[in-house]
Amino acid sequence: MRDVVQEPPEATSRLSVPLWMLALFTFSGTLAMHIFVPALPRAAEDLGASIGTMQMTISLYIYGLAFGQLIYGPASDRFGRRPVLMVGLVIYAISGFAAAFATGPGALIAARLFQALGGCAGLVLGRTIVRDTSAPTDTARRLAVMNLMITVGPAIAPLLGTLMTETTGWRSILMALGVFGLVNLVLAWRSLPETRPADSGDGSSFLRHCVQLIRSPAFLGYAIGGGCATTAVFAFIAAAPFIFTHQFHRPPHETGFYLALLVFGMWLGSALVSRMLGRVSMVKLMVRGNLASAISTLILLGATLTGNLSVVLVMTCMFAFAIGLGFASPTAMAQALSVNPQVIGSASGLYGAIQMGVGATCAALAGLGSNPMFSAALVLAAAGIVSQACFWMALRWQRRS
Repeated sequence: MRDVVQEPPEATSRLSVPLWMLALFTFSGTLAMHIFVPALPRAAEDLGASIGTMQMTISLYIYGLAFGQLIYGPASDRFGRRPVLMVGLVIYAISGFAAAFATGPGALIAARLFQALGGCAGLVLGRTIVRDTSAPTDTARRLAVMNLMITVGPAIAPLLGTLMTETTGWRSILMALGVFGLVNLVLAWRSLPETRPADSGDGSSFLRHCVQLIRSPAFLGYAIGGGCATTAVFAFIAAAPFIFTHQFHRPPHETGFYLALLVFGMWLGSALVSRMLGRVSMVKLMVRGNLASAISTLILLGATLTGNLSVVLVMTCMFAFAIGLGFASPTAMAQALSVNPQVIGSASGLYGAIQMGVGATCAALAGLGSNPMFSAALVLAAAGIVSQACFWMALRWQRRS
């Protein structure tokens, strides 16, 4: 009788979940943030809201993403990936429709907050399901492929948001997000199996690990520094529609192009750092990349204070900032995860929450005052200085331990 080669039990028990479907779940959380940015001036005009009030639809959205990352991981360990994801998608869809029919800025801001809390489920659990269904040696490759799919989103979302605002109105964006949530909900209901491992625990270990990490000056230095070096860009993203349309008097459709160019700079920085790793130390790439970002924002702040601003100068400084961001983003996270290799999963979740929290704070601060360009430049310059100081502090503490 012919011999049959038996696969290891681990290999036969792994479930197959299409990466494109997980990318859609993950994409939903960030899509709702980027696609609505070009619509802010038109929504502010229709609702009779101030610039700072409308920027809260972005800053509170990011806070929702930050808070959700602390909830969905432990909840999915306790109740399962599939039901927790479906609950999040229900919240995402309902809040999208609620935002579309909002009659005032307060209702819109509240709906956007719940939209973030729902969308964060896909952001967290999409990557978790990849880890559940992949062999350890294959996880990094599958995550890299999925991330490549996801990074297309922030590049095209501002352009799509601009197109929809100009043709069908800003409310159509929120309606489309609600429909997108329903489509994802049907996909999860019909096609997504439960992937939670039997030994995943009840989620309580995450809280214990978070306490350990918060007590680590090195981890906090990398996490806060990483947030200031990367998600501080949300200060400019939230202010960009008002900067270009109100201060530079550019057509609204150009805002989407400028934001897409910013995302391209981030991608370029990430591509460069991936090639340089191995030849240049990770620490040097992180510190020097962030230093370049900080210098570009200080130049931008100086130009703002002296009144020597132009669209070309602003975008040149921000493109340089974005390239530096691309250097600092993966290296800062890698350094943070290396502080305690025993709790990498918890460190990743906490790092993401702190990073989003810093970004939301920067976006909120950029909404203060009557000059969006000055507010954004000041926040970015301050964030660059803080991030550099945090990285030096973290490196010093890590060498001591």
